[in-house]
Amino acid sequence: MRLIARYAKELSNHFEIITVYEDETQKELVSKEDPVIKTLAKKYPAAIWFERKMHDDFGIIIEDAFDKRPLVHQERFPRGVYPLRKIFTQTQLEEAEYLPYKYEAINGDGVFQVAVGPIHAGIIEPGHFQFSQAGEDMLHLEVRHFYKNRAIEKMLEGKTLAEAKPIIERISGNESIAYQICYRDILLQSSKQELPVALKKYHAFLLELERIIHHLTDLGFIPNDAGFGAALAYGSKLAEEARRKMKALTGHRFGFGSIDFEGKAIDVDATKKYLEKLTEDVAFFEDWIMDVPSLWDRFDTTGVLSQQKAIKYNTVGVVARASGLSLDRRCQAFYFENGFELANEVNGDVGARFKIRLKEVKNSIQLMLNFLEEEESYLELQTTTDGEYQAFVESSIGELFMAIDIKEGVIERFFVRDPSFMNWQAVHIMMKKDIIADFPLINKSCDLSYAGNDL
Repeated sequence: MRLIARYAKELSNHFEIITVYEDETQKELVSKEDPVIKTLAKKYPAAIWFERKMHDDFGIIIEDAFDKRPLVHQERFPRGVYPLRKIFTQTQLEEAEYLPYKYEAINGDGVFQVAVGPIHAGIIEPGHFQFSQAGEDMLHLEVRHFYKNRAIEKMLEGKTLAEAKPIIERISGNESIAYQICYRDILLQSSKQELPVALKKYHAFLLELERIIHHLTDLGFIPNDAGFGAALAYGSKLAEEARRKMKALTGHRFGFGSIDFEGKAIDVDATKKYLEKLTEDVAFFEDWIMDVPSLWDRFDTTGVLSQQKAIKYNTVGVVARASGLSLDRRCQAFYFENGFELANEVNGDVGARFKIRLKEVKNSIQLMLNFLEEEESYLELQTTTDGEYQAFVESSIGELFMAIDIKEGVIERFFVRDPSFMNWQAVHIMMKKDIIADFPLINKSCDLSYAGNDL
């Protein structure tokens, strides 16, 4: 049974622990006076981040956990302060005395530690990577994030769904359309309505365009991190053209505000012309890159994630599919009827993740052609009703999960699990048997979100 998410919410006299699996959602009540739960991390290693976050957010004790360090709270975060409790209303915090964070490390003769980040030499967002090294060989990596936590879960409490939308769609720029579609589905559930087919196609069209933008960027950056800068120039050109197409269609390069209930008319002829040209450009790029042996010497067998480990760590998206897992939220009739083909590779290495992206770009182009609709569509949204709602969407990174509880017309609890939250926990496994110079290449082949991870 695949673990999807684990989180808590506060009730009048209890905390409720919600554990979401592939086929069911389990709930457990624990006393506020003695909030103790048993860890799931012995069976599901990826549960440990969820559990550490629950402790930081609510003060819930995780019994028998193998890691009880803070996750979201940094070294100067005040002790005994739990921001997601209802009694917490502060807008500012005073820094506490510095409490060093104890990193995982391997010790021994000739073993040393290399710290990378959280400040980096490029435009990368803040994230820390702590290596244990023996010469160039990576023995162990610990990934530590949450430097840019924006308190989004707390921020959205008490807001109406309409007030929350501009915040939700800006959580992660690479996945803005995906976040908006999750939000849309919760709106539809809460108003007991279904989306007209033409409007559904328009939204799906934008989601695939977002996927193409992200994948094209990666298809340029991955070879660049193996020393082939020409690929970055070409991939960036294609990604920029796609980003401009997004702006032409939605009014914004990231598609903010574009998933609503009034479908826009698309210039079908102009869009077909653009997609036909993109098809030619991608075919040229593929022929070019696949015929550079020095690149594939770096890609193949580097950063391997076995299928067994991909399952054990509940990975999703490109990372999972490159290791042979058939996980994609688009595996449904609507997508299959419009030409969706599940992309799979089995080697679980950088090369496999690169090939998955190539396959998905080509399939996304075909999907977009099939989603093109000349007619405009409109849905008059009815009043939303209180309740607990969940939604999923396949973002460019992988399975995105969102849950919103509505009480008296406003958000009682907002929770989202970005695909990166799962996949970041598997990155350290990919590093063994490789050298530190391969880290940027392996990391970019996964291309995970910091913003989506660090709510």
